[in-house]
Amino acid sequence: MISLKNIGPGTVIAAAFIGPGTITMCSIAGAKYGLDLLWALLFSLIVTTILQFTAAKIGLITQKGLSSNLINSFDNSFYKYLAVALVLSAILVGNTAYEAGNISGGVLGMSSVFGELTYFIAGFKINFYSILIGFIAFVILFLGNIRVVEKVLIILVLLMSFAFLTSAIIVKPNLLSLVEGLFVPKVPENSLLVIIGLIGTTVVPYNIFLHASLVKDKWSKPSDIQFVKTDTLLAVALGGIISMSIVITAAAVGDFQINNASDLALGIEPVFGSFSKTIISLGLFAAGLTSAITAPLAASYVTCGCLGWEAKANSKRFRLIWIVVLFLGILFSSLNYKSIEIIKFAQVANGMLLPVIAIFLLWVANNKQLLNNHTNGYLFNFITIIIVLVTMFMGLKSILSVIGLI
Repeated sequence: MISLKNIGPGTVIAAAFIGPGTITMCSIAGAKYGLDLLWALLFSLIVTTILQFTAAKIGLITQKGLSSNLINSFDNSFYKYLAVALVLSAILVGNTAYEAGNISGGVLGMSSVFGELTYFIAGFKINFYSILIGFIAFVILFLGNIRVVEKVLIILVLLMSFAFLTSAIIVKPNLLSLVEGLFVPKVPENSLLVIIGLIGTTVVPYNIFLHASLVKDKWSKPSDIQFVKTDTLLAVALGGIISMSIVITAAAVGDFQINNASDLALGIEPVFGSFSKTIISLGLFAAGLTSAITAPLAASYVTCGCLGWEAKANSKRFRLIWIVVLFLGILFSSLNYKSIEIIKFAQVANGMLLPVIAIFLLWVANNKQLLNNHTNGYLFNFITIIIVLVTMFMGLKSILSVIGLI
């Protein structure tokens, strides 16, 4: 029987990846390509389950964060410093892009309800809502006590998610098309970046590091692995249901241009009518703020682990890292860029960073000095290698596509 006291880090991870990027990318996928890209979501959920559980297991067995374990797994100084450089660049660059997307998602929600609020400063058009959302995230992170706030935000995201699930049922998708979309991979013309975006919004690299750090604070005994497994499966299953519901709903509405929360609200108008924009706006704000808190937090855990610093919420170095990531996120989201474009870029960036993180995770998961008899089995290793190869291929293909070589 599942006990609420044994449900912990997974809810934070679910709240982190059910952000504005999920809502936006799934809506774009459904609106433009119908149910054809559901297979990409299913693949992403399988990948997420494997990578998140592997990271959580490492955190539980070693009682250390993933970045600390990564550094400790190298004896050669050159490889150790190379690993530090790659991980730091991947996480810090990825999290800055992701943070801008998170804040932009919250801005979309607020703008739709209250209208735009921008100012021209030194020739730049500054969005005030970005600063406001960033300030709220700053206060919560600085106080260091985010449990109550997280619970409130998770409830808000779940309410929004219920709206999509209900709507997905009411629009009555064709079951044959649904099954075909899930299990028959298709790559429609110009859909590659959307596919990578779907993977990037589900398999969030920083979540892998954050999960390991949260698990070691929740559980301490190897026998607790069963709770870790259940917690991870429930979180990914919830995220999967939500993501697929959004795709199904958007597919029923048809091809439309998504620029703001009003456009996204078209998906649930069959259920909520004139209230649809308010519900989506509330969901976007909650999802954006929740993710805006977790992204800088993860960056601090990773950096402190890589550099051997104390990873405590009230330490000066820990705070400095998340302040920098949060500030850059506010800066990029407040300038005169389309919010949707920032969110899309963040998801694509994450999808391209995934192979780097997966390779490092595979390395640590097979280190017997760290994990003893809890290293990965042959099946997990085989699946992880397939994940690395597939994501590397898709990332390389997207880069060549962007620079015009294919």
